[in-house]
Amino acid sequence: MGVDDRRAIDEEEMFTMDGSARQEALERLDVLAGEWVVEADFPGLDTPAARCVFEWTLDRRFLVQRTEISLAEAPDSMAIIATDLETGAYTQHYFDSRGVARLYAMSFAGGVWRLLRETPDFSPLDFRQRFTGQVSEDGTTIRGSWETSHDDSTTWEHDFTLTYRRSG
Repeated sequence: MGVDDRRAIDEEEMFTMDGSARQEALERLDVLAGEWVVEADFPGLDTPAARCVFEWTLDRRFLVQRTEISLAEAPDSMAIIATDLETGAYTQHYFDSRGVARLYAMSFAGGVWRLLRETPDFSPLDFRQRFTGQVSEDGTTIRGSWETSHDDSTTWEHDFTLTYRRSG
């Protein structure tokens, strides 16, 4: 067996190990896949329900989230959730109808879904954001809230609440 053959086997074994961690991380997200009705509680606004769909794409390598709401003050959005090949950590790439593009560090474990944005990315970091949502034991409801910080994450203030209810 030549050096090139050994290198190919080593690379294949490394990809399998990394692919396994990535696959496990992606499988944890299966509870999100499907269609949801989203109820938002924006202070001072009468908010209609939104429609949100999570669906797998590109051979289940990415989970795409699309949200539509008929409220001028709230944008329609699309997010793509990816995992790091080596660590299984999540990243959410967020885009909306205002032209906003953001990058969130994400975790999803033990039924708790967290998003965190504390560093500048595709748009200025005028404030920091975080979301924490709890998935119900039966997987049909996610209750969560967004918070903002204007002082380098020292103090967090409630922004708005979201409740996802499985619709299908």
